[in-house]
Amino acid sequence: MQIESLAIRTKRMIDDLKTICANFGLGGSPGEYKIITQVFLYKYLNDKFFYQVRKVEPNLAKAENLEAALEAMPDDQYEMLLAMLGGDTARLKKTHYISYLFNHQNDDSMKKPDGTLYPFHELFDDTLVDISNYNLDVFSVQTGGEEKIKLFDPISQYVIEGAKKTPFCRAIINKLVEFSFSEVYDQNYDFFAQIFEYLIKDYNKDFGKYAEYYTPHIIATIIARILVQEKVQNVTVYDPAAGSGTLVLALAHQIGEDNCTIYTQDISSKSNEFLRLNLILNNLVHSLGNVVHDDTLVSPRHLNAKGNGLAKFDYIVSNPPFNMDFSDNRDTLAGEAYKERFFAGVPSIPPKKKSSMDIYLMFLQHIIYSMEEHGKAAVVVPTGFLTASKRSNAIAYTVHEYLVNKKWLRGVISMPPNIFANTGTNVSILFLDKDNQEGKVVLMDASKLGTKEKVDGKNQKTVLSEEEITKIIDTFSAGEPVDDFCVAVTYEEIKQKKLSFSAGQYFEVKIEYVDLTPEEFAEKIHGFTTRLDELFSESHRLEEEIQEQLKRVRVS
Repeated sequence: MQIESLAIRTKRMIDDLKTICANFGLGGSPGEYKIITQVFLYKYLNDKFFYQVRKVEPNLAKAENLEAALEAMPDDQYEMLLAMLGGDTARLKKTHYISYLFNHQNDDSMKKPDGTLYPFHELFDDTLVDISNYNLDVFSVQTGGEEKIKLFDPISQYVIEGAKKTPFCRAIINKLVEFSFSEVYDQNYDFFAQIFEYLIKDYNKDFGKYAEYYTPHIIATIIARILVQEKVQNVTVYDPAAGSGTLVLALAHQIGEDNCTIYTQDISSKSNEFLRLNLILNNLVHSLGNVVHDDTLVSPRHLNAKGNGLAKFDYIVSNPPFNMDFSDNRDTLAGEAYKERFFAGVPSIPPKKKSSMDIYLMFLQHIIYSMEEHGKAAVVVPTGFLTASKRSNAIAYTVHEYLVNKKWLRGVISMPPNIFANTGTNVSILFLDKDNQEGKVVLMDASKLGTKEKVDGKNQKTVLSEEEITKIIDTFSAGEPVDDFCVAVTYEEIKQKKLSFSAGQYFEVKIEYVDLTPEEFAEKIHGFTTRLDELFSESHRLEEEIQEQLKRVRVS
């Protein structure tokens, strides 16, 4: 109940911040998500700073007014205190505290170095920028050109009317002091996953070019628990179309945040901002330097130790976009320099609907190429990929052939329809494992599981119960066949089925046998014969009636 209450209070604080934005005409504006996520993060880092200070300095843990005690501390002693903080804690100057801004929000006597008055909204903005610069080395992510993307931007810039900038910033500060994050730092991934989803739920509707910002937690849970079932250490985790990081975060939690390093790339600046926030909330600050904003297909930025080739990873997870117009880069990607990575080929540009280009096949090839020697991967693909033939989709078929010949396929799970509320495309999860050389391939059809729920009053979403999630994970992991649900097949059997990865094509067709006496059998046959005679008679009558109608039409 305490965790539930904490989640409710945290969500209420988020709602209050959104209300402030609405009151100042910013609700639904392009800048709203920037304001909400940055203010939330500022509050989180501010409170975590004081939480960590109390842990590393026992004398300060007993202080009734910690901010006052810190402000009274000599500068050299304060610098030593900052050096004692862990790497996942932002360093704050005494003027960075929320309490400092709160105490100076009505101080009209404050002046800039040039003697002019210092409006409060400028003080607020300058504080955020200074925190960014002060923590640039640890809390920034980077562009493909290795330019650092700072933690915060000025937020008053989104308020158009100059007279409303300071009142807006005052309203934000007054709301932040009413809430404390002090209780949340002992919570785990499950708590922050729901808070993060709530925080961005209004802002993940417009998608980045190469990513969906939020992959359902159900998918992430299934992938993480199947990929990692025993203790591993010092491994690398990669997502080339990371979005908000749901998949890598779930996997990192399954492995243990201290036992893995995350690497991501995504072309969307918005999704990278969400990802950074997600990593900070989940104690993965040490991986922030590996978050890259750039085009993965054209310019993959994670290189090997020698810098002469792409890096390889122990675990790769991804929910890449399925269809998208990448015609501008199509010929480049089909060039000689990319042939090794895109071994199966590059989709052609359709003459009419360029947005239908199968870009997921490009990411899938990139993922296969990026797997370490004993690497494992899980990729969300459209279910149609499973039954691709050489005629219908030559590139997908070649990928099938490659995986089967290499013996790198661990299995497939076909998920229920509408597992994603915002798309009608049926999806499956493709599991790859370079060590599954002699093992069986598990093919599962989970499409009949789940219950339908309304989302936002219009879209339908399929929700799996905890029991159903456990059934999927345990059955897949055991690799034992279950009638009309799961099969375990050999690579040779897959070849005999023309490389189909669809579980349904391997299910046994069962014929129900019923014991009948000769008299009962004769009676049933007589019934069928009589019914057929009736149907043929009715068909003949309808045909004569149609012919008669046609004659009348000709006469008239």
